Amino acid sequence: MAPLGTDAARWGIQPGYSDFRDVWREAPESTVRALLEAMGAGASPPPRPADARHPDGTVMVVTEGEELPLPGRWGLATEDGGDAAVDGSLPPDVPLGYHRLRRDDDGHAVSLIVTPPACHLADDLRTWGWAVQLYSARSGASWGIGDLGDLRRLGGWSAGQGAGMVLVNPLHAAQPAGAQQASPYSPSSRCFRNPLYLRVEDVPGASAAGGDLEALAAAGRALNDRRLIDRDEVWRLKAAALERLWSGFAGDAAFRRWCDEQGAPLKGWARFCAIADVHGLPWTSWPAELRRADGPAVALFARRHADRVRYHQWLQWLLDVQLGRAGEEVGVVQDLAIGADAGGADAWLWQDCFALDVRVGAPPDEFAVKGQDWGLPPLDPWRLRDAAYEPFVATLRAAFRHAGGVRIDHVMGLFRLFWVPESAASPAEGTYVTYPWHDLLGILALESARAGAWVVGEDLGTVEPFVREELARRRVLSYRLVWFEPDPPAKYPQRALAAVTTHDLPTVAGLWTGSDLEEQQRLGTDPNVESTLAIRDRLRHWTGAADDEAVGEVVLRTHRLLGEAPSMVVAATLDDALGVEERPNLPGTTTERPNWSIALPLPLEDVESDPGVAAVAEAIGRRPPPPP
Repeated sequence: MAPLGTDAARWGIQPGYSDFRDVWREAPESTVRALLEAMGAGASPPPRPADARHPDGTVMVVTEGEELPLPGRWGLATEDGGDAAVDGSLPPDVPLGYHRLRRDDDGHAVSLIVTPPACHLADDLRTWGWAVQLYSARSGASWGIGDLGDLRRLGGWSAGQGAGMVLVNPLHAAQPAGAQQASPYSPSSRCFRNPLYLRVEDVPGASAAGGDLEALAAAGRALNDRRLIDRDEVWRLKAAALERLWSGFAGDAAFRRWCDEQGAPLKGWARFCAIADVHGLPWTSWPAELRRADGPAVALFARRHADRVRYHQWLQWLLDVQLGRAGEEVGVVQDLAIGADAGGADAWLWQDCFALDVRVGAPPDEFAVKGQDWGLPPLDPWRLRDAAYEPFVATLRAAFRHAGGVRIDHVMGLFRLFWVPESAASPAEGTYVTYPWHDLLGILALESARAGAWVVGEDLGTVEPFVREELARRRVLSYRLVWFEPDPPAKYPQRALAAVTTHDLPTVAGLWTGSDLEEQQRLGTDPNVESTLAIRDRLRHWTGAADDEAVGEVVLRTHRLLGEAPSMVVAATLDDALGVEERPNLPGTTTERPNWSIALPLPLEDVESDPGVAAVAEAIGRRPPPPP
């Protein structure tokens, strides 16, 4: 195989990768060519290095207090409306924020982003909480799916137990038309939220609607009798109720102010939804004149369908209000997915920043030996930088809103992403593309500081050593799992979130009984039997459990073990505490099993009094003091 060309290297395309067996896999030439084409390499000169800060570019990201050479004379317009003259170098006292530089001699403008050196993180942070798939956490008031009213209840109950946070699945907006997407990790937009999570009874005007909603509410609550979530039916009922409430909405000053504050992204989202109401999805099938968010035909459509555009803005306002209430008693830790659907709103709104002919994935690892194709288009690192990181900033602001913390799924994606061309025969034929991580981490620190929220990076799988070092330097918590770590939790680092498992991995009950491995074999996902059995043996050794130990006892011993972690944050899943055998999601499957659709076996009213849940809470809630 021919070596990777210089041009490809300058575009950030890596020549190959080491797999989980530490075997080097050369990227096929066809992959390299496809990725260069996706980046538009044939029409553009190679970009500057990923961490370059050059005044001839479109954006510079600098750390607070940093003096940077800036040849010539410039005018500086700060975010707060101030202005100053800059001559020769950037002064060290430029405040944090998003500013604008303009060169005197030719008018060239540069976005200047001044960031703190690290993310917000209180030195005395030491808390625990529940990790929960919100859709699965239903109460008697739910309409077939866990909602923001349930999250509020869960937060209040958790706070009463002494918890300081609740970690939820991504609440990102699904596609607004057609069948409801089950996976929260394949959203239409990461900047907005899914109306499925609205508590209808908490919407203004609902109490006065009376009988108009009673039949819909009864039908919705009847869905709680089913273990599997039927999102299509839930949305049919909720949409009917919300349409009725919208027709009686007389306006609200707080709603108008909120729309103004959200600006262009909200307007773009609402227009996307309104067009989808008429023309369906994906947006690539729309009339050509509507495929560009900035085109005059879209503006005309929005004027002609102003009520529908406003309706979709209203839904997002309701979600924002209800999420804010849910976080009043305990910090909600929001989960930020790695990407968004190619046919969704983000890809339409910022289509010039995406490589739409490529998919993000992962190379083979010990749990997915064939590699993974996540079906999501990556943001092009160079076009993203040319856009002054606008999509990234908007996404982070949404994630931090009303959040006590943010979990970044696959945080290594801030450094490099595994790109798989659509033409590849398998995900293993992909390769890594480097990202401007210095800039991205700086912006993450800025948004974290402004929100006063901590950050945890899901750094599982193949991680370059310098990545963990840089994340630690930026005060991003590591993610440590009992299933993956070779040492027991007592040896975990302090700056970490410690847990047993995640949504993509076996539950304690599924691992201990062998049912999870049996399901994988039955569905033909080619599981790594040796590694799975090794994890079980390690758990048996650490907990002292006999091979035939009851699941409930193993769950409790595992969480007592977890409670020994010195980590700043410890999380337990409600699935584990309730002895659920099915994991929320099995990678490599789609229609073979009901991924992202399995409700907890008990309603929240019973969860709150369940002795097993109480025992797990006590096990991780009474941890020893942190090391000096």
